[in-house]
Amino acid sequence: MKIKTVQDYLNGEVLLVDKPLHWTSFQVVNKLRWHIRQTFNLKKIKVGHAGTLDPLATGLLVICTGKMTKQIDTFQGQIKTYTGTLELGGTTPSYDLETAIDQTFPTAHITTELIHNTANKFNGEIDQFPPIFSALKKEGKRLYEFARAGEEVKIDSRKVTIQNFEILAITDTTVDFSVTCSKGTYIRSLAHDFGKALDSGAHLTALRRTKIGAFNVGKAVSVQEFISSLK
Repeated sequence: MKIKTVQDYLNGEVLLVDKPLHWTSFQVVNKLRWHIRQTFNLKKIKVGHAGTLDPLATGLLVICTGKMTKQIDTFQGQIKTYTGTLELGGTTPSYDLETAIDQTFPTAHITTELIHNTANKFNGEIDQFPPIFSALKKEGKRLYEFARAGEEVKIDSRKVTIQNFEILAITDTTVDFSVTCSKGTYIRSLAHDFGKALDSGAHLTALRRTKIGAFNVGKAVSVQEFISSLK
């Protein structure tokens, strides 16, 4: 990485970071902000990310510093691409591996042809319900707070656009896929709805964001690589 000056970060930088597994997006931002402040002896500097990744997801985080934080909304609105893996035959309350399987379903009727044909039905504008285990707010509380307290809450659907939902590989009940989609799309919800559309169940077991607009994870650095570049 090219060595940056304090003025570079204050004027505004766009940093591409490959988020590690189990980290929250907020933890990555905090880590980078702390090291920038320590390196340049700053009392404060604006640092923010352009689109949350779940802790169980990896991949591209677009992080803005200084005056570039004004562009966060623009970056958030851009098309995103993910690769992932889902497991057929079981659902979880969180739609991923954060929670344990709560229901199992038959899979014997599911063929390769049915999987591909069903995936095609999700392309275009669809109505999607966000997962109850998400950071969206309802009545001043995060949805996951209701979920962890065992409280019922009505979640409204939202319209999202799936530009391309492609099946990459199928091994028994494991399905690898890629998806290009609009802002606000929950890939966990897509996996859950895909399972239902197969007259079965499904949950997400892996997810990686590879693109946000023109930004590509291939150009991203690890958290540690960024910290080392400051020295």
